[in-house]
Formats: sequence, structure tokens, C-alpha cells
Amino acid sequence: MAIFTSNSRGDRDAGSGLPPAPPTLSQNANGKRGMFSVLGPDVVITGNVAATADLHIDGRVDGDVHCATLVQGNDSRINGAVTAEIARLAGAIEGSVSVRQLTIERAARIVGDVEYESIAIETGASIDGRLKHIAADSGTRAFDRTPPVTAKRDDDVVQFTTAPTAA
Repeated sequence: MAIFTSNSRGDRDAGSGLPPAPPTLSQNANGKRGMFSVLGPDVVITGNVAATADLHIDGRVDGDVHCATLVQGNDSRINGAVTAEIARLAGAIEGSVSVRQLTIERAARIVGDVEYESIAIETGASIDGRLKHIAADSGTRAFDRTPPVTAKRDDDVVQFTTAPTAA
């Protein structure tokens, strides 16, 4: 009996005994294809998070989040500013949001101002703050400013710090 069988989609390794190839991730704004980081539901970050790749947050972040693409899980919480090119928000955010292409899912609860170029808000989502549309040709968007990131390893702990950005 074979563990892996072919399917109607015709995966490349169907019938070879190998699992199908993982789905191809889209290329993010910085050109890093297939790179992503996940903060699981048991992870609590105290401090700012910056990623050049895509980021999926299911845990809690007490600090600012800056990344190319953000996917926020239903049970996650961010206490700080969110800055990204693309974001799909489903959890709780207490802080400002500045995203070029923004999707706010029905489970999302945002307390803070939201800045966007394009937005989709599902019925049931909650935003307690101002919405501000930013023109595509505007050069003053927060998501255009990428803070530098440094990492320091000390035994089993890795500290990521970002330099303050000029306002």
C-alpha cells in the first residue's frame, strides 16, 4: 500500500512516493521569494519586531511590527504600531496601522488610526480610530521607512533591536 497517492491536481511527485511540493509563496516587496517567519500562539515578544520577509503572527507582540507582508491570526494581539506593504489582520491591535494593501477580517479589533492605500473590511470587524487614505504617489507613508535591524545572540536568547526612525 502506498502512503502517497496521486491526486486530480497532478502534483509533480504524485506516485513517486515523495510528498507533493510545498505551495509556492508569492514574491514579497523586497524580492525574497518563499521566505516567511512565524510567531506561534505560545510566543510573547516584548520589543519591536522587524522582518524583511513575510511574517505570520499567532502570538502576542508588545512592541511595533514592521515587515513586508503580515498575516495576523484570530487569537493574536499586537500592542504597538503595525507597518507593512500588505497585511491581513484578524486579531487585536492596539496602536496605529500603516499598510499599503490592507484586509481587515471580521474577527479583527483595532484601536488606533489606520493609514492605507487600498482597504477591504469584512462585516463584523471593529476599528476604533480614524481611517486615512494615502495616495499611491505620496512619499510620506510610514511603510516606506524601513528601520535597520540588529541581532545579538547570548546563550539561548536572541535579541533583535531596531534603531529609532527619524520622524
